[in-house]
Amino acid sequence: MLQIPMWKRILIWSTCALALLFAAPNLFYERVERHNDAVVALETGQGNAALEADRDAWPGFLPGFLVNLGLDLRGGAHLLAEVRVSDVYADRIDGMWPAVRDRLTAERASVGGVRRMPSDDAGELRVRIANPDVIDQAATYVRELAQPTESLGGFGAARDLDVRVEGEEIVVTLSEAERAATDERTMRLSLEIIRRRVDEAGTREPTIQRQGADRILIQVPGIGSAEELKALIGTTARLTFHAVVRVTSDPDDVPGPRNVIYPSMDEQGVYYIVEQTPVVTGDQLVDAQPGMDQNNRPAVNFRFNPAGGRAFGLYTAENIGNPFAIVLDGEVVSAPVIQSHIAGGSGIITGRFTVEDTSRLAVLLRSGALPAEMDFLEERTVGPELGQDSIDAGKIAAIVAMIAVLGFMLASYGIFGIIANIALVLNVSMIFALLSLIGATLTLPGIAGIVLTIGMAVDATVLIFERIREEMRTAKGPARAIELGYEKALSAILDANITTFITALILFAMGSGPVRGFAVTLGLGILTSVFTALMVTRLMMVIYFERRRPKTLTI
Repeated sequence: MLQIPMWKRILIWSTCALALLFAAPNLFYERVERHNDAVVALETGQGNAALEADRDAWPGFLPGFLVNLGLDLRGGAHLLAEVRVSDVYADRIDGMWPAVRDRLTAERASVGGVRRMPSDDAGELRVRIANPDVIDQAATYVRELAQPTESLGGFGAARDLDVRVEGEEIVVTLSEAERAATDERTMRLSLEIIRRRVDEAGTREPTIQRQGADRILIQVPGIGSAEELKALIGTTARLTFHAVVRVTSDPDDVPGPRNVIYPSMDEQGVYYIVEQTPVVTGDQLVDAQPGMDQNNRPAVNFRFNPAGGRAFGLYTAENIGNPFAIVLDGEVVSAPVIQSHIAGGSGIITGRFTVEDTSRLAVLLRSGALPAEMDFLEERTVGPELGQDSIDAGKIAAIVAMIAVLGFMLASYGIFGIIANIALVLNVSMIFALLSLIGATLTLPGIAGIVLTIGMAVDATVLIFERIREEMRTAKGPARAIELGYEKALSAILDANITTFITALILFAMGSGPVRGFAVTLGLGILTSVFTALMVTRLMMVIYFERRRPKTLTI
């Protein structure tokens, strides 16, 4: 029988109404966007008349979900960066020297003196002991420092250090398993830090994703230029604390073994020679906030995690009266003399800062230091004018496709063509509603996917209508013809759409960037077109038949 229960009718119409409601904000894009930005700003305490006006530009009781515009539509910057993952090996090995020295020093009675030797490879640590006769035993002591390799799945059976004897030297390097795990951690940490820095800057819906083994794709809509984006994410903000060896005014002064020379940030012509291995690093920071020092000058307050706080406290307790250098990105911010034991793991960075400088520095320190340098292999800036041209072209394409399809369906099927056209409009509304709800980013290929969906959406309707025509020829009556038309067209509709949906899944899984955008809109369009073809048009056909009770169908 040609009947649909009342609960199904309510569910179908409710779904259509919600789709129209959630898609509607995209018709007033700029107004809703200003409203959303103003709401966020007011929630963070930034209040003024302009923000309140923008907030009131869109009713608060209406949904404010929008489809995010991609780089090619809004304009912005595109970068492809390669992370120097091998640089992390040198830092890890350099950080092992104090532990190796202390372990061998504990066995001084047998191994004698311990000395670090220069190496051509920054990723290895070479150690020589005074008594080479027990060098194999000394290497065993160093192997005791090795720990299980930590990966994302937990601790493995492999160890993180390879210790071998070459002549009269002990050579310490990272194991292959540890290097692989370090590469993975470095890439994940770089992705997280870049994402935090971009988010802190207030940009909208950036695309930050890994490509290959050591590359990161960064696309930020709405930012001024690629140079501006590089300045934002390329700043290392590496904060370290070093013991000061001496102060010099000669930039060519030879620092000596295991020492480095850094210029002063504030004092022209002053250089500090410090120990290369830092006492504490910025990686152990848990918080940094702009503030004021005791002289009411802009400064940055910082706080270490428990491990960093202990190391910082022990160092200050043992070096009262000695200066120590706070080094930021290769420059000495300040070199205060330790007056007393600094417990609690907190401190303050002072210098010739403005309020803006302290805010920026605090953001960079909070987001963490990049674990390795990056080389930018590709950079591109898309102007907002080009993005607007793409939006206009996409609108024209979508409108032309919609008018052509609506006209064809109306000319081919008469009043039933009107039913198909209403379903098509609801279909497009559902696509935009879903894209808005999931926060998807619409790109130019995504618009192409929507245009393709408009053409494909009527395929199922055409199959149904043609089957109804065939059933009418057998004189089974309009009600039975409509029912059989939907039943017999179902297999063909599902077969065609399932194969296309699988293709969209493959494109999404294997592709990236614009290809994924096309796959998302195509996949969502298939789901909504099947719903509107099988549910919405059927309900409208039933309502039409119940009201008119036609003896024949003019289809």
